[in-house]
Parts: sequence; C-alpha cells; structure tokens
Amino acid sequence: MKIHIALIGFGHVARRFVRLLDESGAALRALDIEPVIVGIATRRHGAVFDAAGLEAHTLSRLVDLAAAGDAVGPACESPTAVEIIHRLGDVRSDARVMIETTVLNVQSGEPAASHVRAAFAAGTHVITANKGPIACAYRELADEAAARNLAFLHEGAVMDGIPIFNLVRETMPAATMHGFRGVINSTTNHMLCALERGEDYDAALRRMQADGVAEADPSLDVDGWDAAAKVAALANVWLDARITPADVDREGITPACGERARRALAAGRRLKLVGSGRRDADRVTARVSLEELAGNDPLAILDDQANALELDTTPLGRVVITQRDGGLEKTAYALLTDLVTVRRRLGR
Repeated sequence: MKIHIALIGFGHVARRFVRLLDESGAALRALDIEPVIVGIATRRHGAVFDAAGLEAHTLSRLVDLAAAGDAVGPACESPTAVEIIHRLGDVRSDARVMIETTVLNVQSGEPAASHVRAAFAAGTHVITANKGPIACAYRELADEAAARNLAFLHEGAVMDGIPIFNLVRETMPAATMHGFRGVINSTTNHMLCALERGEDYDAALRRMQADGVAEADPSLDVDGWDAAAKVAALANVWLDARITPADVDREGITPACGERARRALAAGRRLKLVGSGRRDADRVTARVSLEELAGNDPLAILDDQANALELDTTPLGRVVITQRDGGLEKTAYALLTDLVTVRRRLGR
C-alpha cells in the first residue's frame, strides 16, 4: 500500500525519520507499506512538493541541506505549510499522512494545532511528535479525527519511542486509569544526576544542548515547561483532563538544586523532577515538582537520560515502563510505529 506523506517541520527528528524509512525498507515492505514523501515544509528553510514523490537522491540532498542550515526550497516561492497540506490532500493515494514535528509552542500549541486541523480538513491522517496539540487541544482534535474517520496518533510526543500510548490503547482494554507519575524530561534528569556528582549546572545543560536533547529554548526544560506539556498531554489522553500546560502546577530546577540533590543522595534518597496526574471523581490534579524519593523507588533509580512512567490502574494495579536510552532515533521510530498503526487500521 502506498502511503503519501508530507513532513511539516524538518528538524533533527524529521530528518532522522527520512533516513529510518530507508533503513527500514525491507521491514516496511513486509508490512505492505510503501512510504512516498511528497512534501516538506519548514519555518525558515522553504518548502518543496512533488505529487509523484520526492526521489531518494533528492531526499538525501534535502536532509543534508537542512542539516547544514540551508534552504530546502526558495522561501519566496515556496508554498506555506498549510498549502503543502492541501496539496497532499489532492494526491490520489491509498492513504495520506501529515507528519508534524515543528517546534513546541507550550502556550498555545500553535501553529502545530492548526496544521492538524488543516490535515483533517484535507482528509489526511495525522502523526505528530509535537506535544503542543495534545497538551493544548487534544479533545477537540481527537473528536474531529473520529468524526472524519481519520487517525490522530502521537506516540513520539512523550518518552520518545517508548510505546506508552500504544501500551494503554492496545494492551489494556477495559482497564481504568486512575493516575500516573514519572520522570519524563531527559534534560533535567541528566542535570540532577550531574549535580549529584558535583558537576556544574551550566556545563551539564550545554552538554544536553550539544547532544540535541535539550529543547531549542532551554528554559522549556529547566523551568519545567516541557514536563508540564507532557503531563497535560498524558492527563488529556488518559484522564480526559481537558487541561493545558498552564493548568499544571509547575516547578523547575536551578543551580541551587545541587546542594539539595547531594544531601538527598547522602541520605540514600534521590532528588527527581516528577510529573504526575490523577483523577479523583470529577477532579484532575496535575503537577511537576521536585521530590526526594526513597532509594528503592522505581523513579529514583533512573540515571542521566533515563525516563520512566508509573501507571496506576484497575485491575492491573501499578505498571512501570522505563526508557533507559532516549534520543532522536527513538522519536523517529515512534513516527514509524504510528505509520504502521495507520496501515493496520486501514486493513485490506
């Protein structure tokens, strides 16, 4: 089955996804998936579109151009992201998918949420690694997708490629989710571990930025906004919270956390930035807070970039899923798994 794809956003994750499609060619063919990338739209580097599909050598060149900070198309003549989406909707195809990986806007979820709406209007399925639409407008967008019989998938939005949303959706039928808690921001967990070791706060942050792990605006990580967006996304999907990141009680980390982290470690405890959400009757509470955890807590044992989520459910009780290694490749893989989910839902 040919699946025609438009990439809205062409940063590290989207470029790694393009390469992963090529690397996974044999596995995708075995699943009857023939991905055809027809369009790419970027905020600063122009856009390209070819309804017949961008050829492999063209895609490779565009990946190299974007990685070098060069334009993938002439900005003054290139169509906008929404125009690319509309053009995708006009392509005759077994299935059309818009993949959204633009930069997070934690206040409004825009323009990503508008890209999702445009895709639905054009009759295309949506895959996003952007937390914004899930954290700021999930219920509205999910309802629209259902009304149009389109997929709205977002596995890469939280914990990279670890299948947390798939885990609950596909393998916990009839289970009730009461709440969750987790270490869900790799940058701050790495920095707290570095502070425990007596390392410098700024040096640890620069290391995360150099590795491409920290957000482009590091305040999103260290001020707790990235974690708050993830908490809002998880609460909206699992607890029907209908909140935004602004509704999440939020705490971040500062250089002053170093002394507290070392004191906790000396006492057999660990200082962690924990995101949590819980539903009690009609009320949902959501927060991101610094917590000193007992040494045997499943969240306390997480070092450096490791993440984990503990789910509180009935009848399964507490379930913990841990990510020992994060990174761009894992998020790109999440996009690929969502693509496979689209194919499976289409059947035939």
